[in-house]
Amino acid sequence: MLIREQVALAPFTTLGVGGPARYFVEVHSEAEVIEGVEFARSRQLPLFVLGGGSNLVIADEGFAGLVLKVAISSLSSPTPPHENVIFTAGAGLDWDTLVAQSVDANCAGLECLSGIPGTVGGTPVQNVGAYGQEVSETIREVRVLDLRSLQVQILSNAECGFTYRTSIFNTTDRDRYIILQVSFALQHGGKPSIRYADLQKFFATYAGDPTLVEVRAAVREIRHRKAMLIVPGDEDARSAGSFFKNPIVSQSFFEELVAHVELRGLQLPSYPAHDGFRKLPAAWLVEHAGFSKGYGKGAAGISRRHALAIVNRGGATAADIIALKDEIQAGVLKEFGIELQPEPVLVGF
Repeated sequence: MLIREQVALAPFTTLGVGGPARYFVEVHSEAEVIEGVEFARSRQLPLFVLGGGSNLVIADEGFAGLVLKVAISSLSSPTPPHENVIFTAGAGLDWDTLVAQSVDANCAGLECLSGIPGTVGGTPVQNVGAYGQEVSETIREVRVLDLRSLQVQILSNAECGFTYRTSIFNTTDRDRYIILQVSFALQHGGKPSIRYADLQKFFATYAGDPTLVEVRAAVREIRHRKAMLIVPGDEDARSAGSFFKNPIVSQSFFEELVAHVELRGLQLPSYPAHDGFRKLPAAWLVEHAGFSKGYGKGAAGISRRHALAIVNRGGATAADIIALKDEIQAGVLKEFGIELQPEPVLVGF
């Protein structure tokens, strides 16, 4: 295990901003993960666990501790003996590689999550979801290192406490666990999900039922159109993904907001959420608060193809990104009374 000093972190993120790590180590096994943790503790260093860097903003000052990059990339996918197939992947495996292999094996459950950057270990943390699917629908268990005891544990789906974009890993037990491995229960021969409006529109004139392969390709194409697929040379794709969560509001607040926007001649889109609440599209709120696609100041801006993606157009600093985030949040709060919550993890601020 090689521990390096003063390692630039920006190249490890999809946004491409941030200063150096005081110490940096890439770990390829559970034993090395424990060794890295013990190194940090022996020197009383703060610890940050890095995955694919796709949902992350690192401060310009960097991180004054040990950055532990999990690179456990194992993948086991047994021959399906029956309908349910368990795919078990190391936390450091590229997420889209897992999705591709599950689709190639004719197993349904992850196809709508195609093209999402990052690694397997990051997906349970915020219960990653897109185009009508969430990982919590298929996660069977998560193998973790408990930093309180330095013991490896297995957490069931229920123990992970999944809700919209949250889990125990980013709420009640934030910083307690390091995710080592995730197991997914997928349906062999299952039909793809096309519940999401964008997919239904894509296949509206399609003859017959689309296959898993075709749905995966469609999702990647839609993400590409929105600059939510990492493509070298595309500055609109140099982002941390969707920067804000879709807010969930009470029915009474929703009705007040509907009346407010109708005075402007607008119609507020919404979707049903849990317990009678309504989910509002953050992108709509951002654009109607005056922040159109392509908006920006200097090297930081909003993607020209997706209102929720804050992008680095080249040479942006973390401070530039955060300043734009703050401006958007203030504008939406003033216009709609809603404080948007950021999705990316903010490190070093």
